[in-house]
Amino acid sequence: MNTFKIIPLSRSFATKLKKTMVDDFGNQVIEQLATGLGPCRVSLKPFIKGVDIRLLFKHSPFEINNAFNQPGPVFIQKEDVDEYSDVYRFPPEIKADKKSFPLTLIGYNQQQMMVLTVTVGNKDVDILIKKLFAKYPNVAYLHARNAEASCFICKIQRI
Repeated sequence: MNTFKIIPLSRSFATKLKKTMVDDFGNQVIEQLATGLGPCRVSLKPFIKGVDIRLLFKHSPFEINNAFNQPGPVFIQKEDVDEYSDVYRFPPEIKADKKSFPLTLIGYNQQQMMVLTVTVGNKDVDILIKKLFAKYPNVAYLHARNAEASCFICKIQRI
């Protein structure tokens, strides 16, 4: 039984951003050759260093403007890509590369108040997500973030 759903940035959001080349904070979007693995927040696939062209912009994954609203830099592919579609499991390329993608899961309640933070480390992130949702009924959703850079990767919705 599926207990969670991965929610990437939407293709429509990316299309709008590419059309205006201005983020939701009024900043100019920066185009650059990939120097890191990312990942792209739409496809949730790693970038190919020195090959892919990525777009850098400021993004907030939150709906409520409060103390826990953490906008920050994220990347998407310049070229059009499909949204991550295997939504009932964590992106396998990110999951498999724990060195390049150290993960932290941050839990929020319905009021967008932070209620837990867990470093994934060597644990299986899919199993950990299921355990967190089972143990903490007040967690409405999680954010996967890079444990070192603290940048937002994707939302994980309880279902």
